Amino acid sequence: MPERPLPAALDPFGESAPLRLRRQLDLLGCRFEFLADSPELFELVDAAYDGLPALHLDERPVELQVRLLLREGPTLPELPAEPTMQGGPGLLCAIVDADNHAIVMPAQRQAQVTISRGLLAYPYNARYELLEFAVFTLAARARALLPLHAGCVGRNGRGLLLIGQSGAGKSTLSLHAMQRGMDFLTEDASFLASEDLAMVGISNFLHLRDDALDLLDDAGLRAQVRRSPRIRRRSGVEKYELDLRQSGGSLAAAPLTLAGLVFIDRQAAGTEPALQPLARPQLLEGLAASQPYARGQEGWEQWAQQLSHLPAHLLRRSPHPREGARLLDELLASLASLDQA
Repeated sequence: MPERPLPAALDPFGESAPLRLRRQLDLLGCRFEFLADSPELFELVDAAYDGLPALHLDERPVELQVRLLLREGPTLPELPAEPTMQGGPGLLCAIVDADNHAIVMPAQRQAQVTISRGLLAYPYNARYELLEFAVFTLAARARALLPLHAGCVGRNGRGLLLIGQSGAGKSTLSLHAMQRGMDFLTEDASFLASEDLAMVGISNFLHLRDDALDLLDDAGLRAQVRRSPRIRRRSGVEKYELDLRQSGGSLAAAPLTLAGLVFIDRQAAGTEPALQPLARPQLLEGLAASQPYARGQEGWEQWAQQLSHLPAHLLRRSPHPREGARLLDELLASLASLDQA
């Protein structure tokens, strides 16, 4: 006999509602089980995470569960409100309205994401503001990962953390690094594990402005970007969302061991060298200024001290981002040779 939910009078919270659709994916060093009551919600999951390399931090991934519920809800005439963050002991929430919210319970290693059909008309917001909130928060809390607002690229298992404000050019720089054959790990949400400074992330998308396309020499890739969906950030900035799983670029197949930090500066290098080393006090100051959320996490001081012993550099804007990508590649090679010496 198939499961049937109890009448609302007997189950006012919907605890007995069966979720027959199941999917399992390895993400951020964890094994996620997604349960859903509607195939439309799995389309969001697939768009975000299907086909990504499994980044295993050890032989036994932490097992986590995300429940996905679809609600009818009203039609949304415009972009939904930005989620409000709320929480208490053992509970973290992102709330848009009664039909659209995410509830994360780290101790139970579970989350529940409720999305209305109206919000499905805005898949970027549904995915980024609710689904990814649940996935990122669960993984970070379950594995004691340090969440960093930074990108990461690498080569031969070693990575560089790219730190910079929104609009500094991290995405364009990462794309040109991939054009050089470097591995891409993540655009702007990196997670650091204590085990040997291993970096994990989600290698799904790059978000590129129109002006970044004029700097692409590859006409085929330029055309592919132009065919990509356009998303609108909360700031009002519109960008192309390039799916890297279909771009032919190299995605990091395993966690990258962090070799150094690079702070991306919007200012043009001018006559000065574009890449300059940073002293330890400057590194610590840059970390504190660029990572307000991470600074509030338990153990931040220990994390910051650990990071402060890594080589750090400032990268100013070059006339063309391919020059910045070359400097990153050469920096990573020089750091590797120093380790081998």
